[in-house]
Amino acid sequence: MGGPETCLGFLVLLLIVCFSGTPGDAHSLSYNFTIDPQPRPGQVLCEVHGQVDGQDFLSYDCGHAKIIFTSPLGEEVKTMKTWDTQIETLGDIRDQLRDFTLEKPMITDPLTLQARMTCRCEDDRHISGSWQFGLNGQMSLHFDSENGHWRVDHPGGRWMKEKWENDRAVTEFLKKVSMGDCRAWLQAFMGRWEKMLKTSASPTTVPPRVQPRATAIKTEAWILPVVLTSFIITVFLG
Repeated sequence: MGGPETCLGFLVLLLIVCFSGTPGDAHSLSYNFTIDPQPRPGQVLCEVHGQVDGQDFLSYDCGHAKIIFTSPLGEEVKTMKTWDTQIETLGDIRDQLRDFTLEKPMITDPLTLQARMTCRCEDDRHISGSWQFGLNGQMSLHFDSENGHWRVDHPGGRWMKEKWENDRAVTEFLKKVSMGDCRAWLQAFMGRWEKMLKTSASPTTVPPRVQPRATAIKTEAWILPVVLTSFIITVFLG
């Protein structure tokens, strides 16, 4: 067996391994749909706005298949193979959401459906998915894609929950596109986006009162290994 120096070297190496890892950055990808089954002249049947970390990167007229890239983030990914499959899937979502809107019983006036699909990669790289639904501008229903749980946030969403929560085809579709397709897009796009997001991030986006805490966390992460290493050196070589 090695002497105290060997043991000391091993413990110091262990400390470096344990404390040198840093968590990844959290990112989110969202698609905001607006579906009007009976649009007035000059209005669109379907519109989608794509966002990454709350920043718009595309506007998609899914009634006329017209795409406008609203930031360099969209321009960066439009040549990727993933991009073609994304547009096709967004079209499938449009068709499903249009059918959802027409299911409302006893319609007296045309209803505009809003839907927001979000997939989020947390600091620990865990990816979650969710949906929000609303009618005529009032978001009223939430669907957790991981556990399949529906939550009514406004009375207007009660009929949708009653209609969809026992419909296996609906819940499976929502899970598939948010936890499958959206997750794959997020993972693929982040390879191109992370550097751009870091360089475009403004220091003012973080409240001043949060900055000291973030600094303190980083400082603690470095101080703790140093203190422990000093303690071990004192015990073994003192």
